[in-house]
Amino acid sequence: MKSEETLFVGGPLDGRVLPILLGPTGQPPKVYEVPVPDAAGGPPTVLVYVRTPAGHTKRLGIQRGWRYEYAPEGRPRTLKWPWSKPQPKPQPQSQSQQEPEAGSKGPAGPEPEPGTNPDA
Repeated sequence: MKSEETLFVGGPLDGRVLPILLGPTGQPPKVYEVPVPDAAGGPPTVLVYVRTPAGHTKRLGIQRGWRYEYAPEGRPRTLKWPWSKPQPKPQPQSQSQQEPEAGSKGPAGPEPEPGTNPDA
């Protein structure tokens, strides 16, 4: 089996480079789970890392490889059916992105001349 040295970012494995087995297409898995045994003999804790691009070259923008980033929320939700929609990510609203006031409809354009159809 072929393996690739892959950097881990964040979490308990931050900064470590570990050999990761590659799949039949030559890619590492999208999600890498590391079971950590419990000292008291309970169920193991599972650390979840998600594959992200390691960077791109300056000139052509070619991807330089992969790295794994720690996902504290666990395994990301994947779509199972074509009609499934991803959950929207919450975005903080800044003062410039707030909804316009009730009386305004957006940027004011030129006034239509009287006697003309504005929809035409």
